[in-house]
Amino acid sequence: MSAETVGRNMPAFVTLDDLAVLNETDEHGHRYETGPEGVLTVVPPPDSGHAKIATRLMAWLLTAFAVEQVLQAAGIRIDGPQGVGGRIPDLTVWAREPADSVWLPVDDLLLVIEIISPGSEAVDRVIKLEEYAAAGIPQYWTVARDEPQTVTLHVLVGDTYDEAAKMPLAWLLNTKPEDHHIVR
Repeated sequence: MSAETVGRNMPAFVTLDDLAVLNETDEHGHRYETGPEGVLTVVPPPDSGHAKIATRLMAWLLTAFAVEQVLQAAGIRIDGPQGVGGRIPDLTVWAREPADSVWLPVDDLLLVIEIISPGSEAVDRVIKLEEYAAAGIPQYWTVARDEPQTVTLHVLVGDTYDEAAKMPLAWLLNTKPEDHHIVR
């Protein structure tokens, strides 16, 4: 699907159903997301470096969680005072296996991990930080694409995130997921 086709066929208000269609029909692997305020974000397809980081984190998380609890690129529904949005984090960890759905409610969501790409930095570091906190997601981690692949762990305190730790990915992977209190 070309940008021209997307623009020509874009509805005035993008619903979660619209996002699902955009994600399903994009021939180039872009991710289409929107926050509760209705701003559409188009993220380029991840590269192999992104995939390596996601795979390493997933393997590490699977040492503590069942396969059904750790999901890649699962859509989550973000409810807000201005409307409903849909985000597709790189990795999510759930208290229990979520039901099959295109847009999962965040009720049992324990952790969201976003691997920051050049095209998503502002959204991942600022906008999603605020949205995920407002949605009540207990932990939000970002992984930078810098040389140490810096992981920033944010923990929900009240209705905002506190930065709990910052470390190289290699250091994180030498700990246990249980050390980081990924529980409700």
